[in-house]
Amino acid sequence: MTVILPESALPRIGMVSTHGYVAAEPPLGAADTGGQVVYVLELSKKLAQLGFEVDIWTRRFEDQPAMDVVNDRVRILRVPCGGRNFVDKEYLVRHLGEWSENALRLVTQHRLKYQFFNSHYWDAGFATRRLAEALDVPHIHTPHSLGLWKKQLMERDYPDDAANFETKYNFTQRINEETQLYRTCEEVIATTPVQVDMIVKDYGAAAEQVQMIPPGYDDNRFFPVSAASRNAICARLGFEGKVVLAIGRLARNKGYDLLIDGFSVVASRIPDAVLHLAVGGTLLNANEQKILDELRAQAATLGLAARVKFSGFIADADLADHYRAADVFVLSSRYEPFGMTAIEAMACGTPTVITTHGGLFRAVTFGRHALYADSFDKEDLGISVVKVLRHPRLQNRLARMGAHKARSLFTWTGIAQQLVSLIEERATALAFTDNEWDEPWNDGD
Repeated sequence: MTVILPESALPRIGMVSTHGYVAAEPPLGAADTGGQVVYVLELSKKLAQLGFEVDIWTRRFEDQPAMDVVNDRVRILRVPCGGRNFVDKEYLVRHLGEWSENALRLVTQHRLKYQFFNSHYWDAGFATRRLAEALDVPHIHTPHSLGLWKKQLMERDYPDDAANFETKYNFTQRINEETQLYRTCEEVIATTPVQVDMIVKDYGAAAEQVQMIPPGYDDNRFFPVSAASRNAICARLGFEGKVVLAIGRLARNKGYDLLIDGFSVVASRIPDAVLHLAVGGTLLNANEQKILDELRAQAATLGLAARVKFSGFIADADLADHYRAADVFVLSSRYEPFGMTAIEAMACGTPTVITTHGGLFRAVTFGRHALYADSFDKEDLGISVVKVLRHPRLQNRLARMGAHKARSLFTWTGIAQQLVSLIEERATALAFTDNEWDEPWNDGD
């Protein structure tokens, strides 16, 4: 692989995200390509604005180029392993030893120097651990989700399918690798309080090495608009009635079937309520198509076929307007480490209902920033949506205070600054320790 890597006097950060289609313009909704890819790209851009060069390391497969330029300070470097075909994230680890060797060869060849590596998800953590050790570079890991937590929730929610979990999700290897990773890397960046607790208590990581930095959103794209602008957006999108919206990948953990159940409660109380499911990518694989067919059949069985609209993929440029046009946004996941779509919706001034089966609900105040409900309880979920649609004062408060909460805690600029501060504090502490022990003692001899 030949890649021209221009030199720079700026300090360099290595971001590592090995699975999915990582690109300057990623095909969001494609297999294993969603919120994490957005997270890595947006954080990298903000780190660049703070004075760093950023290399995003990922896997090269299919017909992807070796390098992709995001902007003048951020680039994507693709390293081959495991052949040309796409590999699901659950089993990509089988090929990441090869990836680490190839990445190390490239770093050495071009004499790249990194301040630190920040790996994302356990597969990239596995690959980066080897790379960072060989280069003697600090390794910071962001899990995004935890295998142990997902396994516990899946066993509770799908007990009849428990015998197939190991084959589908590779839980044993994942949890073993996560345990080693969290105990050996320099810092673990959890995104929610729930993750902090579990990483320390259940995985045995040292508490002082686990920090919480939430995900972020782009406040230049996601912001409220006037009522007149919103009406114009609704007209352009063809939204009529009271619009309940969900957006995301077509995956079972997203809980769209639970939302349709909950919407049956809404539909019986709000005659003009319509559920818009903007789910999936531009091209669906066999598993995604199966999920979509099941959702359509479920809506028909409940007599809601005319009131549940399947919008399909939404282009990134239209995403903010879809949030703004909705009367309420719902995050109904069975399992959700955080829930970036909910933050984006809140930032756009859209009242939001979120699941209690995720980390975000602990970061917001019920009735002030958002409502939260048990997505497995259709009455709880449905009535929460009904309350927003029926009570204008509640709707206005959630719209106003939700947007304020998003701006105050979750912008990418703030997230990047927290990460840089963490690294600088660590470097200062190490320097102080080194100087303390290196200083020759003067005993008066």
